[in-house]
Amino acid sequence: MPELPEVEVVRAGLQEHVSGRTITEVEVRHPRAVRRHVPGAADFSARLVGLRIDAARRRGKYLWLELSDGSALLGHLGMSGQLRVQRPEVPDEKHLRVRMRFADEGPELRFVDQRTFGGLALGELVEVDGDTVPAPIAHIARDPMDPAFDLDRVVRAMRARRTELKRALLDQTLVSGVGNIYADEALWRARLHWARPTERLSVAQGRAVLAAAAEVMAEALAAGGTSFDTLYVNVNGQSGYFDRSLAVYGQVDRPCRRCGTPIRRDPFMNRSSFSCPRCQPRPRTRFAR
Repeated sequence: MPELPEVEVVRAGLQEHVSGRTITEVEVRHPRAVRRHVPGAADFSARLVGLRIDAARRRGKYLWLELSDGSALLGHLGMSGQLRVQRPEVPDEKHLRVRMRFADEGPELRFVDQRTFGGLALGELVEVDGDTVPAPIAHIARDPMDPAFDLDRVVRAMRARRTELKRALLDQTLVSGVGNIYADEALWRARLHWARPTERLSVAQGRAVLAAAAEVMAEALAAGGTSFDTLYVNVNGQSGYFDRSLAVYGQVDRPCRRCGTPIRRDPFMNRSSFSCPRCQPRPRTRFAR
């Protein structure tokens, strides 16, 4: 699933290519693509026609388009969603779900989603912590790259939890934008094991792992994100290449870049967690579930 760097790449592309343009037609080709818009596909399309897209915004892994009537078009990419900017003459993608046309008759905005886990929905904007965000994601916390991210406040909140460190990093109500890939990379950089109990985390360790998360996501953003296949691409269909720089994620049995110890893979929340057994020793007392 795309994490903060990948979503930010898409947001920047939308800001460049669709901001300031007026929607003239919306074609919903698959109802699951707008299932979170309760009034249905016809209402979704009708409400968008005639509106101008004023800006593309993001919080964590969620992005939205601010519209001229004060509402927002909220999008979540899910496992395979893509927002593509395509010239009208370009043939439809096999998994095209929603198409938007504009008054200038220029490139269309297309939502393509092979697995249909992502989706689009219209929502109202609300004030949260001095920011304006769509109401459905008002519970989503700021991310480590947000200028207003309160590092010490988040460290205190993490240390107050009784959970494993990686679970805390993936909790989007605590800190947003971090997913499985960048959690593993941040933990490796901070030399912390994913199963470390958060109540035994020192302030310095908490600050270190969150700083590492910001650092690795900034590097990934500069590389266009992480693409393992064609399911994640930017608005022009290009893949990111940060996968070449991954230290532990997906690197099982390969030597750690710091010490040479083979990288280990552990089962984690129906997924996997990758770490270096030497650089990131497992806590002596495991978190008691």
